[in-house]
Amino acid sequence: MVIRESLRTPAAVLYGLPFVWVGVMHFVNPESFMAIVPPYLGMPRFWVLLTGVTEIALGLGVMWPKTRKIACMWMILQLALLYLANLHMWWNDVAFDGVSFGPLGHSIRLVIQLVLMAMAASLGGLWPRAARSD
Repeated sequence: MVIRESLRTPAAVLYGLPFVWVGVMHFVNPESFMAIVPPYLGMPRFWVLLTGVTEIALGLGVMWPKTRKIACMWMILQLALLYLANLHMWWNDVAFDGVSFGPLGHSIRLVIQLVLMAMAASLGGLWPRAARSD
């Protein structure tokens, strides 16, 4: 998934805006997110608010060309770490905001998470790497 340079910023804005929105929702309705925090982490409100801040910051960082590469690196890490909540939901049949996903829904969410990671890598110019012409 190579993004032409002329489309990189519009694509980054389209990518980043949903993260900013979801990050804001962590503050508007933290209880919805607290239920999916794995119990072994403890302090669910803390983790919900922290991830709200990081989702907003990284979403904005991806949109801004000067911070895009580093924000995309951190976004990939964040997406990998946040998948712990998805796994917790899957393994323990935890509903999100009253909605249970079932095996197919959780499988689709896994694919979406991987696609989001690949998109961040592409937007940040991290992957795919252009062939070197030595």
